[in-house]
Amino acid sequence: MRDSMILGEIRSEAAAQLYLDLIKKCLTRSIFPETYLPIKIRPSIRAHPIAWTMYPLITPLLAKLNIRLFRYAPFDEAARAEGRDWPAEADTMIGLKRLENLQHCITEVIRKNVPGDLIETGVWRGGASIFMRAILKVYGDQSRVVWVADSFEGLPKPDGRYQQDAGDRHWDKSHTLGISLEQVKANFSRYGLLDEQVRFLVGWFKDTLPTAPINQLAVLRLDGDMYSSTMDALQNLYHRLSLGGYTIIDDYGAIPACKQAVDDFRAEHGITEELQQIDWTAIFWEKLR
Repeated sequence: MRDSMILGEIRSEAAAQLYLDLIKKCLTRSIFPETYLPIKIRPSIRAHPIAWTMYPLITPLLAKLNIRLFRYAPFDEAARAEGRDWPAEADTMIGLKRLENLQHCITEVIRKNVPGDLIETGVWRGGASIFMRAILKVYGDQSRVVWVADSFEGLPKPDGRYQQDAGDRHWDKSHTLGISLEQVKANFSRYGLLDEQVRFLVGWFKDTLPTAPINQLAVLRLDGDMYSSTMDALQNLYHRLSLGGYTIIDDYGAIPACKQAVDDFRAEHGITEELQQIDWTAIFWEKLR
């Protein structure tokens, strides 16, 4: 009887890992990679004046004809694993390694009974948040909520609160970074994971996070790019993170303003837990005190 129970547990764990591996490959489109990428016809700042003259004429015409331009681009498995490319159709751009880290952190808080919900601040198409819900589902955790925090309009213009954001142009990429709430919900639904354990915080972080109805967190994942977005999340959420919980910073190595916000916050609050590298840009640490 005991051997049968052990064998059943092994099979159950193997099935869970198989499901989560499949979800990761689907979210990143590693399992059926794109070979064609959209052509961005918007001229660069240094483009010839003729290009800027033609742009407002061509764009409406293509839109009216429902035509999109694509170019062939061979799939780079290594780049996708590390989240170095910009996937045309994937539900996340963070890559397999950062999803594996997310799985590790959530599995650990479940195993150790660390109390609290899960949150991602800055979700794009929702892929990482969808994966959070998938992990809770596969382990039968019905006590935690996945909080999905985003403006769903892209990033804000620098508002003058922090000089570190002066000149930041992320707000000008709203056509690619601003994914609507309806689309993110639809993405959850496609995986069968939109339910009462998923809640949305809609708006700029400085407005939504101070009064967010969250008592405790076990995993805090930040993907806000800017100094202000990173600092707003840390200032309003870190004190709600339980001991044994994890903080994950997506843009630490890629965006200097994000790194500066993390370093400033840790120094101000005497946080000395070791920063652990996930891949070329992301880091995380476990809250120990």
